[in-house]
Amino acid sequence: MTAMGREDTAADIRAERRVLTASLLGAGVLGAAAVVWGLIADAGALVFDGVYTLAGIALSAASLLASRAAASAPSRRFPFGKQAAVPIAVLIQGAALGGTLLYAAVTAVQTIVAGGSRASQTVLLAYGLLSAVYSALLVLALRQLARRSDLARAEIVGWRAGTVLSLVVTVGGAAGLALERTAFRSLGVFIDPALVLIAVAIVAAMPVQLVRAGLHELLEGAPPPDVLARIERVVDEARTAFGLPTPLVRSTKLGRRLYVEVDFVVPHDRWNVDAEDHVRRAIVDRLHELPFDVWASVELTTDDDLAL
Repeated sequence: MTAMGREDTAADIRAERRVLTASLLGAGVLGAAAVVWGLIADAGALVFDGVYTLAGIALSAASLLASRAAASAPSRRFPFGKQAAVPIAVLIQGAALGGTLLYAAVTAVQTIVAGGSRASQTVLLAYGLLSAVYSALLVLALRQLARRSDLARAEIVGWRAGTVLSLVVTVGGAAGLALERTAFRSLGVFIDPALVLIAVAIVAAMPVQLVRAGLHELLEGAPPPDVLARIERVVDEARTAFGLPTPLVRSTKLGRRLYVEVDFVVPHDRWNVDAEDHVRRAIVDRLHELPFDVWASVELTTDDDLAL
């Protein structure tokens, strides 16, 4: 990696840790307030929102540990480093968020079956509005702090889900207040659990996306389309410049690391090590312009089986 690339990576890591720390503090403040307020007001939607937010503290802490592990240098025990810690943390976040939503949905159904909740609609409206503004501001702040981090994106997904949940509570509280002025005021007891079910349905896709993203990297899937297109363009330019045949290109992203393998099958007695190094340098130098820790392997061989 070039000196500029190392500086960019170090800056990204610092920004990533600022995101995780800010998310940790934000979750503590909002989650504690929601749980206390929800218990006092007997509002299941508030308690759920608070528990969901407080769960983010453990997840943010896990992400912070993953960030530190991924940034550690390769060692004898871990010769390729610990980049897998990043997709593992993303996967855990998605699974934990999914479990929280499932628990909330089951609890809401039980509340409906038991006859509803006596939560104040004014409390729901006030909390929902304050929480939505708080969560939305955190999303904006986190997006500014880190733009090239899987862990930061996972945190932002979580806070975006929190914003949606809070907006649902706000709308529900307003609807409940309006319902109290009609002949259907008796239905107000179902507003609170109904809000939880609606919120769960709205954000259900978010944990699925996180789990899929984590699994994709752990299973060595292809990197994002824009990164893959850049790799293909760099390899194609080198192939054209040196008159080489179409190579076999493999690539995958694991955390901050990008693995690229390029194999050219060439005729016998046409290439030596010096010429092969020129091809390697033409590809590797360009790949190091990408915002990743690039581990690239470029090989020229006369044996088809070795390329495969």
